[in-house]
Amino acid sequence: MGKQGSPRGRRVENQELDISFGVKEHEFRSLDMQHGGDPPLGRRLSGGDYNWDKVVLSKGLKNDSFKFIPSKGVHVGKRQMWWLHRHIKSIAFTILLMGFLFLLDSLVCLIFDPAMLQNNFSLQGSSKTKVGMLEKTAKEGPVKLHERLLNLAAASLAEREFKQESSKLWEEPYPQASSWKPCADKTSPQVVRAGKPRNITGYILISANGGLNQQRVAVCNAVAVASLLNATLVIPKFLYSNVWKDPSQFGDIYQEDYFMDMLKDEVNIIKELPPNLKLLDVEAAGSLITDADLSKEATPAEYIKKILPLLLRNRVVHFLGYGNRLGFDPLPYELQRLRCKCNFHALKFVPKIQKTGSLLVRRIRRYDFARSTLDKQLLGNLIPRVPSIEHNAAEGPSKYLALHLRFEIDMVAYSMCEFGGGETERRELQTYRQVHFPLLLERLKESKSYSPEELRRMGKCPLTPEEAALVLAGLGFKHGTYIYLAGSDIYGGQSRMQALTTLYPNLVTKENLLSPSELAPFRNFSSQLAALDFIACATSDVFAITDSGSQLSSLVSGFRTYYGGGHAPTLRPSKKRLAAILSRNKTIGWNSFKEKIRKMIDEGQRVQVRGLGRSIYRHPRCKECMCRH
Repeated sequence: MGKQGSPRGRRVENQELDISFGVKEHEFRSLDMQHGGDPPLGRRLSGGDYNWDKVVLSKGLKNDSFKFIPSKGVHVGKRQMWWLHRHIKSIAFTILLMGFLFLLDSLVCLIFDPAMLQNNFSLQGSSKTKVGMLEKTAKEGPVKLHERLLNLAAASLAEREFKQESSKLWEEPYPQASSWKPCADKTSPQVVRAGKPRNITGYILISANGGLNQQRVAVCNAVAVASLLNATLVIPKFLYSNVWKDPSQFGDIYQEDYFMDMLKDEVNIIKELPPNLKLLDVEAAGSLITDADLSKEATPAEYIKKILPLLLRNRVVHFLGYGNRLGFDPLPYELQRLRCKCNFHALKFVPKIQKTGSLLVRRIRRYDFARSTLDKQLLGNLIPRVPSIEHNAAEGPSKYLALHLRFEIDMVAYSMCEFGGGETERRELQTYRQVHFPLLLERLKESKSYSPEELRRMGKCPLTPEEAALVLAGLGFKHGTYIYLAGSDIYGGQSRMQALTTLYPNLVTKENLLSPSELAPFRNFSSQLAALDFIACATSDVFAITDSGSQLSSLVSGFRTYYGGGHAPTLRPSKKRLAAILSRNKTIGWNSFKEKIRKMIDEGQRVQVRGLGRSIYRHPRCKECMCRH
């Protein structure tokens, strides 16, 4: 993996890789022949079911001067000394060559040995549960759902290793994407004519629940509601969650003064309630609003009917556990634009997060200055705008792909799907549900239940690391691709990750790019750690999501659409279509698999205007947020 802080590994030019996943020698030979190649020659170092095999070729040594010519006589003495004297250079050269090949073989082992990789990349089971059975034992071995396809992917990667990679993998496929430009920060003539907002009705308090991304949505929804009701918004509070266990507040994550200043022409925002209202018992006054008091994705009419009278009577309304309680349509143009302005312009991470985020991105890229508008917007002045004197501009940045795997135990357990772990897996996931999701189990008793197979066909199951690896291989990403993994609490740990790390060993997380002392200020602050993932994903060359319902994936993909200028591709596999493709895993050919995967991803990258009811945070291509040139 190279030295710490740099994901770039050493490359060896004269080598050929055999990356079979525990396939027998005669089976792998037949795979090679299917691709038109010769059977592999040379010495093979077996590394187990999911280890890379190392092959040093013995081809190409055809120069006659390198061959040993056996002596036909039994005489010794002058004739033998004469022969040795005559061939001493050839013998020495041959010995040196053999030593070089041995050294080369050792180097290949060092670079591609998963055991070495796993020392640098250690994924633990989720820390969110007390169930102590997340990591599969070595005796059980890695879970293999699609072993045949993994073998085909490995053979394909080996064949393509030293071929030129298509630049299209790193580009938006549709040029229309570059015609959309950010413009939510522009104040409309209507707002200018109305003048500075006034506090006519009262004050709105917000206590947002969830993690970083749910809280971000809640804040921007609150800004729109305050504007709708002509009220003053008090800087939102973040509730402490037993799941996230993070005491961070708004000012620990976002720049308060910048937030207030950016929105000052449209919404009154203050840091605290006036002293005369601080002692008001909002619950006794009937001004405490919970999720039960509002419809999910409520309309403006509902807020005016239910909330405005309370606000006028008590001067304060407190939204407790506020989240996704404002619909996207129908909504007045100015309120929709205000949501975009809040999300894409007003919420800036504090310098502490920007500084570490800048360090993280620069280490992944091995490039020390901003390359895009995304860099500048997310990292501000904490990333240089021009290269340093020491910077080697000729080397260029390392391209990297950010992958958000939603395969934590809470996601896996909630899905009710099965992932090849048998009875052990079923027991531990059911135990987790009983502890963390009792309401889910009660609900399932009263509703129609679906089998794990039906859920998979319906596209309800999160993608496994193995399936994510197959998608990347099917698209054509090479074995040496640098991948940043967002989040690291993967259910099943190293055992579950082995298929991905075998096909793509240059995989890193914030935990192994940053030193313990650099991460120390963020320990026990999950939302602040999530902000680092947000930055690394949003500024990546390619962003790959595995679950379209994830808040992080939704917000990051929206950020890349808004600021990417048509140069920030996002890969969105359809879980339903992928399940249909993988259902043929025992018979489908690799070329057919590649074609279907590429078509699926291509359709997800088409440039589309936001549809009715779709999230404006995820789909900002609309007249309220962006301008089309």
